Amino acid sequence: MALQLETLPTVQRVAQIHTFGEPLSILSAYPVPDPAQLRPNECLVKIEYAGVCQSDLHARNGDWLRKPTLPRIGGHEGAGIIVAIGAGTLDSPVSLGDRVGLKWIARSCLHCENCRMGNESSCSSRLAHGYTTDGTFAEYAVAWTYYVTPIPKSLDSAAATSILCAGLTVYKGLKRINVPTGSWIALPGAGGGLGHLAIQYAVAMGLRVIAIDSGEEKRKLCLALGAEKWIDFKESGDALVQNVVAAADGLGPQAALISAGAAAPYAQACYYVRATGTIICIGVPSTPFQAPFELLVGKELKLIGSSVGTRQDAIEALDIAARGKVTCHYTLRRLEELETVFDEMKRGEIVGRVVLKV
Repeated sequence: MALQLETLPTVQRVAQIHTFGEPLSILSAYPVPDPAQLRPNECLVKIEYAGVCQSDLHARNGDWLRKPTLPRIGGHEGAGIIVAIGAGTLDSPVSLGDRVGLKWIARSCLHCENCRMGNESSCSSRLAHGYTTDGTFAEYAVAWTYYVTPIPKSLDSAAATSILCAGLTVYKGLKRINVPTGSWIALPGAGGGLGHLAIQYAVAMGLRVIAIDSGEEKRKLCLALGAEKWIDFKESGDALVQNVVAAADGLGPQAALISAGAAAPYAQACYYVRATGTIICIGVPSTPFQAPFELLVGKELKLIGSSVGTRQDAIEALDIAARGKVTCHYTLRRLEELETVFDEMKRGEIVGRVVLKV
């Protein structure tokens, strides 16, 4: 028999993708998963908050080569309480009533070569919340006991939500740069959901930040979070590369982490990152970019793709936030406002992150 914390309702509110490119359907009488049907090591989480990510918009539109299976409840950042655990679960690392986070990766096999080497995000058997299994745009979500992440007691659930994907993703990318303390790093998209967290993690790691974005509100946020230099890409125009190079002692930064979901910042980084530098690729444009191979080879640049982090990375990212080194700047919205949020996201109007109160 499944372990259950409380009597559960039979229906719930969810936001579900039915057709690519069309608004998500807000369903108010969607069935709540039956705890008796949970398999061993599965758990049911009562979602309190769900973050909204650019990836959710890409999933809704079917932008990427590998598309979500439909219909699909969207969302992959969530914080909530475990209310049921599947019968037959052994040695669960979490218990009923625990406050936990759900991430992009819902589960991986933990047995393949990639998982054994700490590359869980490349597991061929992985499931992704909001993509290949139902996600967090719901009042109740099924997750896996060995893959949910306990949230530190000192960290508010709403504040923790975006650390579970946006924070985790940039933290993992920054760990892969491997440059000396005091090195310059350029962050295109610095005022956005991932970018404003990347500033703080980079500063915590001893890096010097050049924030690249546009708009006065984003400028103020980036500088307040610890960026030493600000470059408005709209004002810079064709002089952006020159301005970034000048901002980093006239030599260009040793690294760039691209969280913007556009192709142009990737090509620009190849020009302004100094020789032997590193470019971390996180943002996924819907169109390809033309790599300047003469620069990649001639400058001996390292171009590294970085997906979301591991379970250990998630624990570390949350711990840094719990110690006050990183704070997510977010606005609270309702689940029913999701499509409005997507519209604002497409126009580049969101400063920081949006979190839904489910």
